[in-house]
Amino acid sequence: MKGKFLDAVLAAGREARSAVLATEIASGAQLYLDDHGFDGDLQLDDAGRETMRNALRSGRTSTIETAGGMVMIEAFAPARRCFVIGAVHIAQPLVPMLIATDYKPVVIDPRGAWATETRFPGVELTTEWPDEAMERLKPDRASAVVALTHDPKIDDPALIAALRSDCFYIGALGSRRTHAKRLERLAAAGFGENELSRIHGPIGLNIGAVSQAEIAVSIVGEITQVLHRGDG
Repeated sequence: MKGKFLDAVLAAGREARSAVLATEIASGAQLYLDDHGFDGDLQLDDAGRETMRNALRSGRTSTIETAGGMVMIEAFAPARRCFVIGAVHIAQPLVPMLIATDYKPVVIDPRGAWATETRFPGVELTTEWPDEAMERLKPDRASAVVALTHDPKIDDPALIAALRSDCFYIGALGSRRTHAKRLERLAAAGFGENELSRIHGPIGLNIGAVSQAEIAVSIVGEITQVLHRGDG
């Protein structure tokens, strides 16, 4: 890795940003990509550059074949976190699924009777109010936020903090009617339509989920879809 790209990768890591480096094996030519754009002497066509953009979003390393031979596309991504707002029953199957899909879950619930080691063994827990916890923990581009309590006093501060962050996914549990009222409250708090469109509500993929575990599957599925394919 060339010195300037090593410095750029290290800087991105310190700032919790993702970066991608493409290296042509035969020549050693390299092309670097982060959220500031491309830099380097490796010439890639549109398909190659799109593969790099996908790697920037997904954090997955891969190889591609080009006219100049094999190109290694290395992704450097910060550790992914998921802020679970509400130590509710759905959170119990959700948390191990998040761990299995390479997220570090952080369960936030000011109700101490819910956020217990017994219910969430080995998981980071906090009984701070969500806005206080997220101010301390600072969600970033590698973060997802899921609001599960149905209680505006808990969910709304978390969603406000999420909307003010760079997190890649925001979801909120509740019916369409509940979500419509939620959007009205957040609009009154000063958020516009583009900002509110970041919230996935009702949360999860539409797979006909009924049980708590099935709803958890739908949530992890939607987070995964947004991570790899984007919101659009």
